Amino acid sequence: MLMMRGLRRIAFALMAFVAFCCVHGQAQAALLMEEPYGFFGVVNPTGHTAIYLERVCAETPVKLRRCNAGEMGVVLSRYHGIDKYDWVAIPLIPYLYSVENLADVPDHVDGDTVARLRSHYREAHLQSLGQNLPPGNLIRAGWTQLLGEAYDRRIYAFRFNTTQEQDDALIARMNAGPNRSHFNLLFNNCADYARVVLNTYFPRTFRRSIFPDAGITTPIQTTDKLVRYARKHPEAELTIFEISQIPGYRRQSPSTKDIAGSLTTTGYAVPLVLMNPYLAGGLFADYLARGRFHSVPRHPQVLDPDNLSALTVAARTAQNPGSAGVQAPSAATGGSEDIRTPGLANSGLGEIKAFHE
Repeated sequence: MLMMRGLRRIAFALMAFVAFCCVHGQAQAALLMEEPYGFFGVVNPTGHTAIYLERVCAETPVKLRRCNAGEMGVVLSRYHGIDKYDWVAIPLIPYLYSVENLADVPDHVDGDTVARLRSHYREAHLQSLGQNLPPGNLIRAGWTQLLGEAYDRRIYAFRFNTTQEQDDALIARMNAGPNRSHFNLLFNNCADYARVVLNTYFPRTFRRSIFPDAGITTPIQTTDKLVRYARKHPEAELTIFEISQIPGYRRQSPSTKDIAGSLTTTGYAVPLVLMNPYLAGGLFADYLARGRFHSVPRHPQVLDPDNLSALTVAARTAQNPGSAGVQAPSAATGGSEDIRTPGLANSGLGEIKAFHE
């Protein structure tokens, strides 16, 4: 009898441990580092950044909730010109491809196709953001920046573990706070928003840096800090993916740069040297000393609509050969039954009505 009681206690302890791991270790989030594109990408090649949350979804584009079964999560980012909102939540599949199901993503697109897909989704699900939102132009972005990002550029996803408590805390914070725009390109941009969200999961880890980037938060700086953090904290199980750009609409997007790299390795270098060679030399030294940390491994796993569900699969313990202490993407796809069927994935905004909050 004593032996049976001991075995029962051991079995109960193992079950409790497994339950704890399932509850606390399966949630996923990712920092999305998006390459620059278009005219603004030439002028400012720092790119864009956003946060993907697997277990958080959008009740409306400006209100969060926990996901239901079959939903693939939401992408949060700070935008400028979206009816004075500071942040907007878009389900993962529409954010990347402007459709609700992965089976509907075209293999090749042109400008008319991209415009049609974006307009159709906006009319069906984003009327609550305002009916008179500008679509954007060569200089200023509009509502089109919310949808179909994979038609414009390549995206790198830096996935890490979260807990349900952390996700719930973020939902409560975002829903309770004032969602009013105070966008500033230099000191309150999309990377600053990502920095604030990441500090919810890794408190006091992400701060502005004087070197590099002269105190300006940039996407590449934020991802570098996340990779450095993961190397010291392997429990984060960081996994790096490349989300490929759908061909046809734009040429392949160029690599993301920081401020120092943008000014010293592009056409800005010549006038900068002529105007102030000391400043140019300082920026170049900054770039050499702090601006060349390579956060993306040489051969990350490439995701497309056929295998995008790998982004939501719980990480394993093998290491990414391209970065010590960083989770290997190949380990994230093997032997798991949690992979959702791509063609049937729920975009997450199917129940949103056309009302203005």
